[in-house]
Amino acid sequence: MSNTNSICILGAGSWGTAIAVLLAKKGYQVKLWSAVPDEIKMLRENREHKFRLPGVILPSNIEIVDDLEKACKDNLLIVFAVASPFIRQTAKNACPYIKEGTILVNVSKGIEDKTFLTLSQIIEEEIPQAKSCVLSGPSHAEEVSRSIPTVVVAGAKDKEDAVLIQDVFMADNFRVYTSPDVMGIELGGAIKNVIALAAGVIDGLGFGDNTKAALITRGILEISRLGEAMGTRAQTFYGLSGIGDLIVTCTSNHSRNHNAGYFIGQGHSVDEALKMVGQVVEGVNCAKAAKNLADKYNVNMPIVEQINKVLFEGVSPTDGLNALFTRAKNTEYMFTDWD
Repeated sequence: MSNTNSICILGAGSWGTAIAVLLAKKGYQVKLWSAVPDEIKMLRENREHKFRLPGVILPSNIEIVDDLEKACKDNLLIVFAVASPFIRQTAKNACPYIKEGTILVNVSKGIEDKTFLTLSQIIEEEIPQAKSCVLSGPSHAEEVSRSIPTVVVAGAKDKEDAVLIQDVFMADNFRVYTSPDVMGIELGGAIKNVIALAAGVIDGLGFGDNTKAALITRGILEISRLGEAMGTRAQTFYGLSGIGDLIVTCTSNHSRNHNAGYFIGQGHSVDEALKMVGQVVEGVNCAKAAKNLADKYNVNMPIVEQINKVLFEGVSPTDGLNALFTRAKNTEYMFTDWD
């Protein structure tokens, strides 16, 4: 029988640690797992993630765990907070220790570069006996860990699972809505990172608010076009995991995607920019997948196309922006009817 007061979090980076703090403050017994020995040592000795969340002290009811079997057994639910490139291997390794019907909550964002699967789809593929769900929205770890008011959405195929996640995570400063559109939530959360790279490039080039507002507006249209072509719900992209997450990621200094784009806009190479950020930049990992999905579903995504050219084809940021502004003139929406 599952321990109704124990929650496992796989991944002890900034987001996993912030969620651990959130849930520990609600009184849950939290098992925070990491595959990185130095990270385990630091968290155990200092009770603080000195590199990612300095000043945020871990409550005593957070146990730092390096044994995956111990972490995964006997929990109310399991949270996947590892970076997207490591989701599949982590899920594969965890599978033998996860029992039938366990609720798995993915809080990471990305699309697998070879399969073009969302992260929940990967988890479902690797752990078919469990229930793969998602929690997403405009939620920087730096702010959640300090109880700054935040609103997100929980997505699940079954309503009762979404409501359970809502009940577990809901706090005075952390509001949770529910939705059945798991894929839509994940597409919004993943592809907004690609648009955020472009927003950072705009800032790095020294352009202004007008330019960024245009990018955000047209960016959410591109994401929603792809989502609709893939069978998701259009309104999802005008909610928390769509426009909400896009706004925060395109405008915040906490955003590693925006920061990487900023360095590229200033003239640094992609490799230099990634080293300067010093963390996984999900938008770079996701850009090719987003372009391939656009091609597969015959969806026009010019911002995604140009950021791919800047990242991988040697096109300068200025030329990429010019290509967007000099495209053939058009109406704003396809449904325009002058009659």
